[in-house]
Amino acid sequence: MNDTRKTSTPKAPNDFFVPELCQPEALLSTVLLAELLVLVLVLAEPMLPGFDWVRLALTSLFVQWIVLLSSALLCRLRPLLARLPAMWAGAACCALVVGLTLGCTAVADYYALGGPMLHEGEVNLYLRHALISLIMSALLLRYFYLQSQWRRQEQAELRARIESLQARIRPHFLFNSLNSIASLVVTDSARAEQAVLDLSDLFRASLAKPGSLVSWSEELELARRYLSIEQYRLGERLQLQWDVDDVPADLPIPQLTLQPLLENALIYGIQPRIEGGLVQISATYNDGVFHLSVCNPYEEGGAPMASRGTHQALANIDARLAALFGSHANLSVERRDGLHYTRLRYPCARPMQEARSL
Repeated sequence: MNDTRKTSTPKAPNDFFVPELCQPEALLSTVLLAELLVLVLVLAEPMLPGFDWVRLALTSLFVQWIVLLSSALLCRLRPLLARLPAMWAGAACCALVVGLTLGCTAVADYYALGGPMLHEGEVNLYLRHALISLIMSALLLRYFYLQSQWRRQEQAELRARIESLQARIRPHFLFNSLNSIASLVVTDSARAEQAVLDLSDLFRASLAKPGSLVSWSEELELARRYLSIEQYRLGERLQLQWDVDDVPADLPIPQLTLQPLLENALIYGIQPRIEGGLVQISATYNDGVFHLSVCNPYEEGGAPMASRGTHQALANIDARLAALFGSHANLSVERRDGLHYTRLRYPCARPMQEARSL
């Protein structure tokens, strides 16, 4: 009998709403917030003619010890806490902070680090410190949780936007490839059959991984398969020059980026010319920035057939680059000396396995 019971998959530590408190930026922010709390506690006491700097220093030392110990302990226990539901994980974090606060209070009381304390005020002091630590830790955890939810929503919206852009680019690619195959059916049925097989392999590879990013080697294979289909139709009119050997094979690139650029080059640079022409593809990766260039012949006086699909594809690529890599990514078009250049660049210092999580 098959077991149909569902088992809950534990969350990865990276999805946990409590950030890595051991990181320098998070630790600095926590220390600054703790110091603000110290100022609030000192100012909340009755104002005396002379400001008690010793009291401020002792309170700051006491609070910072609690903050640093809590950060270290939560950072150490973060993988275990990430397996719990958010509510129980938050309760456990609060309990840890309160426990450390009571422990530090007991140590300070035993060694009289804060000066002599009256016996009748002992219970009230422990209760006061416990309540303060509970309230502050609960507020901070609530802030972490809301920030985590906002970040997840932002990532989900970004993925939906990229998938929408990705879906729009595929129909143009399919239709134009089918048109190329249709032109071969009458003239060369054997090549048309092979082109259909190439298109099948190309589309299978394109749809195999639904993620928005693929490796450079995969994208390059997609482009070569597309060009093999167009080679059947254009024959010797289409000449290619590749200069892409210096690009790492696992470099992440938005899926279906190179193929629309090549399609644009063929429609506007090769197809209108009786003699055809040379399409040059060059790519480099230097100092964490990827550069891709596609060059094709262009005649200013010519009137090539307009293709709305390729115009949409270029705008689509530009939008996807901006969504994935920010304002430093761009796509530019330049015409000079009878040549048409389409260039794109974007910063990408992350390995492929991390980029897939976008």
